[in-house]
Amino acid sequence: MARSALLNVMTQAAMKAGRSLVRDFGEVQNLQVSVKGPADFVSNADTRSEEIVFKELSRVRPDWGFLMEERGAIEGRDPQHRWIVDPLDGTTNFLHGIPNFAVSIALERDGQIVAGVVFNPAQDELFVAEKGGGAFVNDRRIRVSARTRLPEALFGTGAPFLGRGDHAGFLYEFREVISETAGIRRMGAASLDLAYVAAGRFDGFWEKALKPWDVAAGSILVREAGGFVTDMAGGKFDHVVGDIACGNEQLHKALVGLIGDATRKRAAAARAGAGTAAAAK
Repeated sequence: MARSALLNVMTQAAMKAGRSLVRDFGEVQNLQVSVKGPADFVSNADTRSEEIVFKELSRVRPDWGFLMEERGAIEGRDPQHRWIVDPLDGTTNFLHGIPNFAVSIALERDGQIVAGVVFNPAQDELFVAEKGGGAFVNDRRIRVSARTRLPEALFGTGAPFLGRGDHAGFLYEFREVISETAGIRRMGAASLDLAYVAAGRFDGFWEKALKPWDVAAGSILVREAGGFVTDMAGGKFDHVVGDIACGNEQLHKALVGLIGDATRKRAAAARAGAGTAAAAK
């Protein structure tokens, strides 16, 4: 595939950072005896990766701003352009020696995502997309799944964990989706989950309250692969808000319907519980 100059810059930055992560990942097996501890080790790996991306992109476009997981927002002299970067998506996977993590870089122009790169260095898979140019993995064109029936469909999601997210709401959603489909996978790196939807490996994906750097690059991958990307109610997707549901046209619509069913059932349960509590007084 022929890449634009900007996409080449993004690709080179992601791959350079990815090589750094792979070297650190090779040390994961020694973390149990590390004096510093695994959390510090992974934090340092994350910081090194982000520094590489920051330097590579700043060298080429010094006036552009950043939104980065570790450094936060960095204003640029050019208000139209901003890089959105996750230097290590899938930190928990990385910490546990699971080779499912990625460097994610997106380019935002006037509030819209126009290019994205997601690189899994452990598996040497590079997903790229640019607005109007299609989506690719390792220079091979990819498309979303052609499946249309829920019983044949495999969905990805992200589950809330200790101290994070709406656990009760997620369980309602999980029950609705798992009861109608071929299965659900929780892989632990949203950028790669979205890349898998773009490549037709997952038939769809949903998750609440993700950060912009989790979804920015992946969302354009799905769109350029022919998929639909909305919020979880089927409305306009906003990468800053981070609620997302995606898939091909038929299964995206079905997924949004299942999530809506889960929301209604939860609300009905809450009303029933409130009524029972009131009657007991």
